[in-house]
Amino acid sequence: MSQEKNKYSDSELVEFKELIHNKLKEAQEHYSLLIASLSHSDDHGTDDTGRTFNMMEDGSETLSREEVAQLAARQEKFIQNLQNALIRIENKTYGVCRVSGKLIPKERLRLVPHATMGVDAKNAQNK
Repeated sequence: MSQEKNKYSDSELVEFKELIHNKLKEAQEHYSLLIASLSHSDDHGTDDTGRTFNMMEDGSETLSREEVAQLAARQEKFIQNLQNALIRIENKTYGVCRVSGKLIPKERLRLVPHATMGVDAKNAQNK
């Protein structure tokens, strides 16, 4: 009688922790760039160069800023999800599907390290 694993070993959790820390670092760098572009802190002092642009270009700039703001919000949520995954690692509940209680396959966690559901549970949720 083989017993199915219901949690990852400490060594496996260390591997995932490293992966998440690397993803978190990248995500925070990307988020910082997005925030900097929103605040115009990197515009090299061109704010006072007269308004030679027409209304359509102004509208385009507004749309672009809205898109960047949406990207920043998504990135912030991604960072929070990665931080939550680190908490689950510390609690030794990482990698357990919150719907089925089964282990999420390593392959899925390597691609989506903040996953809280297995593929079947996620697909069922999206129906």
